[in-house]
Amino acid sequence: MPDFQLKRNPFGRLVFAGADGKVHDGVVPVHAFPITAPAEGFALVTADGHEVVWIDRLGDLPDDTRILLEEELAQREFMPEIRHIHRVSSFATPSVWEVETDRGHTAFVLKGEDDIRRLSPSTLLIADSYGIHFLIRDMHTLDKTSRKLLDRFL
Repeated sequence: MPDFQLKRNPFGRLVFAGADGKVHDGVVPVHAFPITAPAEGFALVTADGHEVVWIDRLGDLPDDTRILLEEELAQREFMPEIRHIHRVSSFATPSVWEVETDRGHTAFVLKGEDDIRRLSPSTLLIADSYGIHFLIRDMHTLDKTSRKLLDRFL
């Protein structure tokens, strides 16, 4: 059982109440390793950036607290996962990519090859021209057409 309570105020902001009786309004969860450890390593920080508690694993929390944190993280960590690359407008950049993600069909502009970052031998992070990050969790699981298009930029 954690030694704190977490709830939402009437404005939808998270309110942290510690075991010491201190209350912090407007705390936000910060995920240390959102891609490599999606259910581990979280801090709750105040509006001025001070950590009030470290959470090793979401699964260790009571359901109501875990659900609050998952909702908040879903809003903050918008990172669609690319499942299929339908089309690329050009193999020179900038180029328009039409992709299928875990959140549906979309298109984005890749400004340059430098906007594709390798996080591990098989995991890629692609930033579009607006700064939205798209994740390819394992490029080896993509279909042949998608891999062929992707290889032109790697």
